[in-house]
Amino acid sequence: MDSSSKERIVLAGCGVLAVAVIIALAAAGNPANMAICAACFIRDFAGGLMLHQAAPVQYLRPEIIGIIVGAFIMSIAGREYKARAGSSSVTRFALGFIMSIGALIFLGCPLRMVLRMAAGDLNAWVGLVGFAAGIAVGVLLLRKGFSLGKAEPSPRKTDGYILPAIMTVLFILSVTTSLFAVSAEGPGSMHAPVALSIVGGLAFGALSQRSRLCFAGGLRDVVVARDFAGFIVIGIIFVGVLAYNLITGHFNLGFAGQPIAHTEALWNILGLFIVGLAATMLGGCPLRQMVLAGTGSSDAAITFLGMLIGAAFAHNFAIAASPKGVGLAGQVMTVACIVVLFAIAAINIKRGEE
Repeated sequence: MDSSSKERIVLAGCGVLAVAVIIALAAAGNPANMAICAACFIRDFAGGLMLHQAAPVQYLRPEIIGIIVGAFIMSIAGREYKARAGSSSVTRFALGFIMSIGALIFLGCPLRMVLRMAAGDLNAWVGLVGFAAGIAVGVLLLRKGFSLGKAEPSPRKTDGYILPAIMTVLFILSVTTSLFAVSAEGPGSMHAPVALSIVGGLAFGALSQRSRLCFAGGLRDVVVARDFAGFIVIGIIFVGVLAYNLITGHFNLGFAGQPIAHTEALWNILGLFIVGLAATMLGGCPLRQMVLAGTGSSDAAITFLGMLIGAAFAHNFAIAASPKGVGLAGQVMTVACIVVLFAIAAINIKRGEE
């Protein structure tokens, strides 16, 4: 058996284990069609830290902590940890901020998009059009020379330890004190037991690091190199969760009546267009950014902070969508984010030509 076949078997194994984590978290109480979602859980995380005051979405999600720390542990165990930094930090913060806005207009990251698709939510299939379009535009920009520069090895190996260490401290404080906000109702009040959430997050982070799971990267590689390896884990997640939903009666095909989702097609498309474009410019979707942050990338850590502040901003200024749809502030911000993304692209393509 050649190395390529062995790697595909490993990827398939990671996919099966990822499905097991998702099903366990879904069955144990996480919100419907949101067993694990980078954007929504970062939003709740920001609320738990009281960076926003939207009471229904405040909970210091252990899964976020687990993903970052799990990726860190796996990278150390696999001797892949590399402290690196220095590539367009402020721009990356802005792109993370914008990516978070886009995800909260759609009401989910690309991972939740797949989970919603597997539950029969046709709004997610509509959103997939925007996500694919955003990635396609991003690929065109890359071919024209777009670049945020190359990160260099950090002279201090411990730089990459900081975010995992902070996350570990936050988890300890969350289970030993009452410092953080917790929703009494709404999505923030729906969660699996803490022990399962942290173990599930650690496992998902480790699996994502080992499999290089990235929803934007998987589609980008198909377009650029006709490489379908990145789709193995994604495909298994979709099929596994679809089977679970069909067996348990949670499959609901249609547009209306979907949990924590809206039916406004244009804004679903544009929200995920922003996510797809920003993720391609950054080199990874929201989940991938957290995993990279855990493996020593200070650039990804800055992006994560941008996503965290973006989520707080979206709720502090009534930008985030709700099941009722996207308000005027959200619509204006969506258009503004698209304009800014193209402005960032134009500036960095020009730099690449100089």
